[in-house]
Amino acid sequence: MNILVIGDERRWEEWKQTAGEVGMEWKALLSEVRDWEHHQLVIDLTFDEHPRRAAVYRDFPHITVLGSMVKSSWRMLKAEAAGNVALNVIGCNLLPGFMGMKVKEITLAFSEQQQRLQQAMQQLGWTYEIVGDQAGMVTPRVVSMIINEAYYAAEQQVASRGDIDISMKLGTNYPYGPFEWCEKIGIQQVYEVLQAVYRETGQERYKICELLQAEYFQYMKSLAANREEIGTDT
Repeated sequence: MNILVIGDERRWEEWKQTAGEVGMEWKALLSEVRDWEHHQLVIDLTFDEHPRRAAVYRDFPHITVLGSMVKSSWRMLKAEAAGNVALNVIGCNLLPGFMGMKVKEITLAFSEQQQRLQQAMQQLGWTYEIVGDQAGMVTPRVVSMIINEAYYAAEQQVASRGDIDISMKLGTNYPYGPFEWCEKIGIQQVYEVLQAVYRETGQERYKICELLQAEYFQYMKSLAANREEIGTDT
């Protein structure tokens, strides 16, 4: 089986560490793909950022696409596409920091996708759980909310970030503290998951802490500056 992985370099590196790269081809951009007929399965690690790719995938119904779809829901995508979504795209939690989870969280747009999903999971050797159609899925939503609460605690100087991490690991037996989780996932992903969930639910518990928001904007400003510098050099 020929597997095509789409995603930026950072996510590709994490993917290799968790899933390996044997029999897989990596492309950073969808526009780089020329031989669609040679692939049976596509892992799109950046589908969240480019949901309009579904229109491209729809033209290749023989391919099953597992797209990282945490910051949106099928309900939202169906509304934007007037119900015309690709039957061969299946939502999956493949955010940075979550790729190594033993049980993959999956969302389906239609019940007819069940057989396609089972075939893909069998080929990959993955265990999965179908979760409700909601922004944030389950684990990313919970972890992002915990990170947000940790930022509130740091903002109010309840404890240092290091102490908060230690307390959470010792008190809840979590593998990582909130700020360690944030580092693994990336502040951009955490912010955008919380933003998507808050937009969908309107619940105050998902309202983003000002400190987290400030660090997110600082990160994005730095990212933009780096891209501009690279563009100028080239």
